[in-house]
Amino acid sequence: MPQKGLYGSALSANLVRSSLTEFIGTFFLVAVGTGVVIETALGRPIAGEPAGSLGIALAFGLVLVVLANVFGHVSGAHFNPAVTLSLAVTRQFPWRTVSFYILAQLVGAICASLMWWAILGNAARTTAKLGATYPTGISSGAALIVEIVVTFLLVITIMSVATDERADPATTGLSIGLALFVGVLVAGPITGGSLNPARTLGPMIVAGDFTGWWIYILGPIVGGVLAAWLYQYQFKRAVPPPDEA
Repeated sequence: MPQKGLYGSALSANLVRSSLTEFIGTFFLVAVGTGVVIETALGRPIAGEPAGSLGIALAFGLVLVVLANVFGHVSGAHFNPAVTLSLAVTRQFPWRTVSFYILAQLVGAICASLMWWAILGNAARTTAKLGATYPTGISSGAALIVEIVVTFLLVITIMSVATDERADPATTGLSIGLALFVGVLVAGPITGGSLNPARTLGPMIVAGDFTGWWIYILGPIVGGVLAAWLYQYQFKRAVPPPDEA
């Protein structure tokens, strides 16, 4: 029987198709979320007055709900290198496929940033930095801790609702989208609320500004791996099967 991934996706399925799904999903995740960031930075009206942290968090959270429901059964809807690596570390995802997913995610994020540069002009790149994330008013060490904590919340939610058979599958997409919403909402004003190396590196590469880049690689990966390990080897096994109870 083939190994199952998130949302019931088949890990032995066509790799090209799964990678293409990760590309498309990450493209839209970054395009929608950073689009609101860029338009906010340029003073464009969003739902009336220029949007702030709430509008940005809603954009990221809601688009993830949509994408998880649309593509979850195809590729597992990772759209995030930290998620892919966390699942691989806990043997929920094959290592041989990791590089394909991460490359697809990064290219998707870069294409989303290129699209906004083409649509909104050079101000989107120079003034708004294409929605890239940077520490604001806190040290690099503090920003790293924030990214670890909020990514921990996102990945432990994914592990709970998408890998544990005891969870209600009907709540999966919404729960994960809400976790991203909360993470971006609380971290946005001080770190930009990345929780996703591709989401930050895509805009950074196109904008040509790599300030604090390591925070947004190390933080999400550390937070994600810690959460995945804790859930897989502690919480997931906390309740024994009925025949062992």
